[in-house]
Amino acid sequence: MGHNHDHSVSPTGQRLILSIVITVCFVLGEAIAGYYAHSLALLSDAGHNFSDALALVFSWYGIWIADRPSTAKRTFGHHRVGILAALVNSVTLAVIALLIFWEAVSRIRRPQPVYSRPMIIVALIAVALNTAITLWLRRAARHDLNVRSAYLHMLTDAVSAVGVVIAGVFVAFTGTSIADPVVSIVIGLLILWSSWGILKEAVNVLLEAIPEGMNIESVEQTIAAVEGVLAVHDLHVWTIGSGIVACSCHVTVEEQSVREGENVLRTVAETLERQHGIAHSTIQVEVEGCEPNDMFCIMRVAQPRRIVQQGLG
Repeated sequence: MGHNHDHSVSPTGQRLILSIVITVCFVLGEAIAGYYAHSLALLSDAGHNFSDALALVFSWYGIWIADRPSTAKRTFGHHRVGILAALVNSVTLAVIALLIFWEAVSRIRRPQPVYSRPMIIVALIAVALNTAITLWLRRAARHDLNVRSAYLHMLTDAVSAVGVVIAGVFVAFTGTSIADPVVSIVIGLLILWSSWGILKEAVNVLLEAIPEGMNIESVEQTIAAVEGVLAVHDLHVWTIGSGIVACSCHVTVEEQSVREGENVLRTVAETLERQHGIAHSTIQVEVEGCEPNDMFCIMRVAQPRRIVQQGLG
């Protein structure tokens, strides 16, 4: 059940650790600069960056613990931890967006003076750092929901930092601070948009819904098209963790020998993996004409045809 694992930090894990250190250090500097500049946009971006740091920590932990071997208690291992991390990341993003909206409305009602120079300088640094981290995580984000949640955190923060730069330039040239809360609201909307997709996908995985982009009817047709399969029912497809899709089903076949039954099972499993990326499949074979819950009848597929004939005299 257990497997030998190399507990050294993976390249993605190393990038996440470095990103965490850089992000935490920058958050402190950005928050201080935002406080002295009286810039809500800069403070909002610092809050977003802080959520980025948490997102990176959760993502690193998800990758680390998912590499631990399965146990008698957790037979699928710890892959769902990464999904939980993605869920937490998306929820924290939504909460931060709501806090930004609240403060932005307050600033619009009661404008405060904003110092544009520190806004622009710090935001430009934020653009550079977040863009670099985004590029580091881009490849791993393609196939890992956990890493993708952190990747989107960093990507949206890079875009929001650009918004802070624009707000700073507007304040510098016009002398009015209205651009500061307006850009903060735009940042909040961007945060909500980026978090929704991750939240939806994480919830679907935890509810064991069919993987995004997969069609259950297509999977059923694929199984039914295998030679020797007469019908398929009780079909279930779900995601265990990022990139790990499982399937269970019952297939009906004619009464046949052990070797013939094994060939059907092997063909169905290989076809599911090749055409739909389902690497973990549990397939129960039922003999045509049997009741679905008649275990004796179901097990006849495991008997050689000659023994069945002898039993009939």
